Amino acid sequence: MKVAVLYGGTSGEREVSLSSGKGIINALEKKGHEVIGIDFNPSKINELLTLDVDVVFIGLHGRFGEDGRIQGLLDMLNIPYVGSGVLGSALAMNKVKAKRIMESVGIRVAKDQAINAETFSRESFVLEIDYPVVVKPASEGSTIGITIANNEQELLAGIEEAFKHDEDVLIEEFIAGMEVTVSVLGKKGVEQALPVIEIVPKNKFYDYEAKYAPGGSDHIIPARVSDEITVYLQKNAVLAHQSLNCKTYSRTDFIVPFDGSLPVVLEVNTLPGMTPTSLFPDAAKEIGLSYEDMIERLIELSLK
Repeated sequence: MKVAVLYGGTSGEREVSLSSGKGIINALEKKGHEVIGIDFNPSKINELLTLDVDVVFIGLHGRFGEDGRIQGLLDMLNIPYVGSGVLGSALAMNKVKAKRIMESVGIRVAKDQAINAETFSRESFVLEIDYPVVVKPASEGSTIGITIANNEQELLAGIEEAFKHDEDVLIEEFIAGMEVTVSVLGKKGVEQALPVIEIVPKNKFYDYEAKYAPGGSDHIIPARVSDEITVYLQKNAVLAHQSLNCKTYSRTDFIVPFDGSLPVVLEVNTLPGMTPTSLFPDAAKEIGLSYEDMIERLIELSLK
């Protein structure tokens, strides 16, 4: 087939997307497809308006790639693409909206407080959650703009930093625990949860460097959790995928609390990383799918 791969982009996750795009392009070429690589920029929208391909593989992350905007454009151009549509992409991208939906179907979420740049006032702001808290932009990924605050000074500095990335900011209770992730793959209604992966960062927290630097973290498959917790995580990853109207594939991150309580969902990624150190390819490999076969499978599922 003739496949266009969109990668790069203009979001804070550009470097990750460049790596994802390179991997996807190589895999498609090894499978014998004719590949057009496009380092996407909204100012060069004409590249898409004249595109003549069988399918688009979106290797973008963050804004203009993962938030439903590029999906809407491709829908209007009647070009098939891999992954979730406009609604699923937009919902999953906004952590505040996604949490409300996941909570409504019974998935455990952390206590939180949402604030907006237009209405926020440093003088009158009252924190409704006990310290420590996590401050994060509502619509960024890869831990960009995130602060863990233990006091008011750190909190206000964290809010200021998060507002640099998004007008909506989420403040969540900090939950000490093991970070795990569950990839989901499959046709709508019969999605399959892949093995649970435990993430052990070399840094104190699973930050940007721990995620993408070679050797920045260890991925333990299967995660060192009980059979009951494994079933719970896989069931809730599929439920999160379905409740947010995701399609073809996604990856949901959780915290398994050290206090023995039920896992807490962190976020759903509709375009998970496809770099050499990424989690989705690791999970696919565990069920016998090579990187190239995984990319091919995602295209097949999308075209069906």
